[in-house]
Amino acid sequence: MRPTALFATATLIWGSTWLAITFQLGVVAPEASVAYRFALAALLLATWCIATGRSLRFPLRQHAWFAAQGILLFGLNYLFVYQAELSIASGLVALLFSLIVFLNLVGVRIFFATPINRRVLAGALLGVAGVTLLFWRELGNSQGDTLRGIAFAAGATVFAAGGNLVAVRNQRRGVALLPAVTWGMAYGALAIALVAATEGVTWTFDTRLPYVASLLYLAAFGSVIAFSAYLTLLGQIGAARAGYVGVAVPVVALILSTVFERYQWSVLSLCGAALCVMGNVLVLMPQPAGERAGAT
Repeated sequence: MRPTALFATATLIWGSTWLAITFQLGVVAPEASVAYRFALAALLLATWCIATGRSLRFPLRQHAWFAAQGILLFGLNYLFVYQAELSIASGLVALLFSLIVFLNLVGVRIFFATPINRRVLAGALLGVAGVTLLFWRELGNSQGDTLRGIAFAAGATVFAAGGNLVAVRNQRRGVALLPAVTWGMAYGALAIALVAATEGVTWTFDTRLPYVASLLYLAAFGSVIAFSAYLTLLGQIGAARAGYVGVAVPVVALILSTVFERYQWSVLSLCGAALCVMGNVLVLMPQPAGERAGAT
């Protein structure tokens, strides 16, 4: 596939998964739905790795890092996303989650001494200002459900950023990416199953078409196909340009949320969404040599 097709595949699938998650909510507990999703995704990826000759054998010590990545990135992250979407529109959760771009940069600065330049700081300020405007109306009304949704979405972003830092550590040590993701998803599903057991969650399954179809879509398309398309794109055009998928995904999610969830826009929310996208673009733009020299 050409880069344009790969970009469109990853963007449209990931942009739509936020809406697909809403079909997982209601009958089945979020803990169970997250466990089902990533157990199935791990099985599909393991099958793919075996079929393509990728080894799933790793030292026991490395499995501790796989477990850390899985618990943060595929376990707690998505459990909080599902909880957030019980209270606020899926598109808003996706846009708030886009702040992970800035958390990732701060994380690699702290743990891997990667420089941060002034433009990144400016982009982060735009992103925070955008989220504030986006939720200004809800914050002003102090609605309990909305504040709960914002808190869960923010927590999900922090967990995902932590999982990404573990992924960076694994990649820098030459760990193959797809096998690492396979184990991470398996450990993430196991961790949330343990959370469900601790909380006394009743394990149920919704056999109706919306739930089953969305589960298969999230596992196969959202967790396997889109990820594979993005990794291929990463190899073809590099991380900087491929990173713009993260800018396009919340735009798609917001459009779908407006159409299917009837999200009501205001002038402030429109300005907030625009600032968030501008902040992400500012961070992801290639930086000139002069800016690299001035990094802090």
